[in-house]
Amino acid sequence: MANASNAGSGDAVDLLIVGGGVNGAGIARDAVGRGLSVLLCEQGDLAGATSSASTKLIHGGLRYLEYYEFRLVREALQEREVLLRAAPHIIWPLRFILPHDHNQRPAWMVRIGLFLYDHLGKRKLLPASHGVDLTSHPVGRPLAGGFTRAFEYSDCWVEDSRLVVLNAIDARERGAQILTRTRCENAARRDGEWVATLVSTETGETRTVCARALVNAAGPWVREMLTRRTGVTVDKSVRLVKGSHIVVPRKFEGDHAYIFQNDDRRIVFAIPYERDFTLIGTTDLDYAGDPGAVAISPEEISYLCRAVSRYLKTPVVESDVVWTYSGVRPLFDDESGNASAVTRDYVLEMDTPAGGAPMLSIFGGKITTFRRLAEEATDKLLAALGRSGGSWTADFPLPGGDIAGADFAGFLATLRRRHPWLSEPLALRLARAYGTRVERLLDGAAGLADLGHHFGGGVYEAELDYAAREEFAVTGDDFLWRRSKLGLHLDGTIREAIGDWFDRRRNAAAPPEAGRRSMGGQR
Repeated sequence: MANASNAGSGDAVDLLIVGGGVNGAGIARDAVGRGLSVLLCEQGDLAGATSSASTKLIHGGLRYLEYYEFRLVREALQEREVLLRAAPHIIWPLRFILPHDHNQRPAWMVRIGLFLYDHLGKRKLLPASHGVDLTSHPVGRPLAGGFTRAFEYSDCWVEDSRLVVLNAIDARERGAQILTRTRCENAARRDGEWVATLVSTETGETRTVCARALVNAAGPWVREMLTRRTGVTVDKSVRLVKGSHIVVPRKFEGDHAYIFQNDDRRIVFAIPYERDFTLIGTTDLDYAGDPGAVAISPEEISYLCRAVSRYLKTPVVESDVVWTYSGVRPLFDDESGNASAVTRDYVLEMDTPAGGAPMLSIFGGKITTFRRLAEEATDKLLAALGRSGGSWTADFPLPGGDIAGADFAGFLATLRRRHPWLSEPLALRLARAYGTRVERLLDGAAGLADLGHHFGGGVYEAELDYAAREEFAVTGDDFLWRRSKLGLHLDGTIREAIGDWFDRRRNAAAPPEAGRRSMGGQR
């Protein structure tokens, strides 16, 4: 089957995980590290849906304090520091500037909120919040007149889709099977276990897998997995909420981000993105369509442009937008009237009929708390299977994250001394993407010529080969938009050449009969 990493010949496992987003990949990593045999299937690419459509933040969620989500905020703030230590190459501190609008939340309320934010999670690595005089501080220069004071606080940035891939890599290296482009067509309980039919979405090839337990980590498709593919009924419900973002040419200098309070009491972020751009988002709208076909609407683009233009000297207009992306958040339905007020907490629903194999379904959650979710899920699964094993993921870095003292600047300096032929921008990009595993990509190269064909824009064949060999990349889009965001920087000719390279590799690896079946098969 396509990209059936570590598939082997055995089709009996302890755990079948359906869904290759951050929750599924996190559970696969945790569970295999505690001694369970694991197979994860994903109908598309890893992080191909919700997990690559976030605002790219590891954060406590300052606005959740208004909804009294204190436990969620505390857990998220604690996880912020755990993840910062685990992956300092793809996660780093980011300072946020919150201009105060006297027509919105009063200053005393903001100060109380930030005091709680500083102390709920027992912050150790990040600096505390403080006030800012916008009339004299450089962060006030891009802002429109009338804003004289602001508050500054810390959270973290994350390369969200890479976070998923790194969890999947670690799970595979510990023995899990990771199958992308593989859909769970159906699953049924039989003789105390789950019997599932998996189908390659590229070739139509099928296989049968027997599992002692099933994890429904299908994200926006969690309800479909329950009702249409397993026939299991639970009393929990999912509420699909659409979030959209726009990307525009860079609107302000500096490494800080802004958080703006809109006149509908929602907040919108404006964040430095990929050196040359500003990321703006997000929206919160109930969604009833196909999660795989989600896209931003013209109304959402206008909303986001208006929201940030209230604060900036130079307005953002629709014609500025160079790229957009949207995702569907599978939130636990707490019957909130407003989509923005729906809890971002997660609910784990275990279905275990007498004598039947357990099924764990995941409702809700946020990328910041995925590791804790995975830890709790694995605890429940081990108990249901009569197994034991202590939690471990809080103390082990993700692949490439074993940077001494989490000192990324020191690591980058060492990399440049070791490979002086790497330009500063290329060294920084590779170090940020791959961390210590950049040496596997460079693989003894003594110069750029040793990295193979140069496609342009600092992309060499060695990097594509690494992405295909180590990171489950199958198509040009996998590499350009999820393993990286190089699609924003490279012109159409280069993007097409990279896509052709992946196509040639895929076609060369496919058996002739599989290739014939895929021509008229499912895509």
